[in-house]
Amino acid sequence: MAKGKRKPNAAFMTPQSPDPALAAVIGDKAVPRTEITKKLWAYIKKNGLQDKKNRRNINGDDKLVAVFGGKKTVSMFEMTKLVSKHFKAVK
Repeated sequence: MAKGKRKPNAAFMTPQSPDPALAAVIGDKAVPRTEITKKLWAYIKKNGLQDKKNRRNINGDDKLVAVFGGKKTVSMFEMTKLVSKHFKAVK
């Protein structure tokens, strides 16, 4: 049986609208989850928020602390869980 090309998961491609806290970081346009992650990382890198010693940690500025539920530092893995609470699918 020949393996076909992997199909992208449609759930990741549906546009998501950010709440005001997340919109302050990535903008208020509805974008897919993959794009939300890309924009978050662009913001983190642009502002030098990745921890210098432990590169897996993100040090939040005022905007990110609001998204991180008040936490000043979160791990990459924790970040995706916290950010997922700040957007919902566009109907």
